[in-house]
Amino acid sequence: MTLKETISPTPEIESLTQETFTHALMVLAHLDSDFARILEKFGPPPMWERERGFHTLLRIILEQQVSLAAAKAVYTRLCGIVQTLTPENFLTLDDMQLRGVGFSRQKMLYCRELANAMSNGQLNLIQLETMDETTIRTQLKRIKGIGDWTVDIYLLMALQRPDVFPKGDLGVAIALQKLKGLTTRPTPAEIEAIAQNWRPWRAVATRILWHYYLSVITVNKKIK
Repeated sequence: MTLKETISPTPEIESLTQETFTHALMVLAHLDSDFARILEKFGPPPMWERERGFHTLLRIILEQQVSLAAAKAVYTRLCGIVQTLTPENFLTLDDMQLRGVGFSRQKMLYCRELANAMSNGQLNLIQLETMDETTIRTQLKRIKGIGDWTVDIYLLMALQRPDVFPKGDLGVAIALQKLKGLTTRPTPAEIEAIAQNWRPWRAVATRILWHYYLSVITVNKKIK
């Protein structure tokens, strides 16, 4: 029996736990020597868990195409003007209030689309939790402003699905370029091809790449 056989994944796993996360790190270190090097040097990555629900999905929308720090600042200010961030409470805020905390016109539209869909019953995030990833992706992408990256991050962080892979994530692309010594930044299609070897733990591989990005690349940028 080979090492890969002894640590083969359990197909019925739907969400990561600390136990399966640790197991997956061992599998990936065996599959990819670069991952083994990262884990040896920097230790295991965080699981990066987020609560499920409207507030998390709204925050991910805010994170689209901006820095996490900028999105966090807007989200924090938003939480300061609404007692409980529910779809119904969000819809009571007018344009002036949202602009005041840092919403762009586009993000106002997207977040209101999400809030309306949840308020009128078009979207039920609790029901989605038990569905397969294809169904979840289809349901969420019906909402204007929600694309594959937003769905990927929600699946990865909130639902803790083990094999979701955000091939369009900038941090993943930059980390892969440096880690693999690529002359140019890989395209989403190239990233997806590289990641095939990491199935069915690509969400854990993503965390290793983010860990590497934050530990090496962003630190070097700050030094410079």
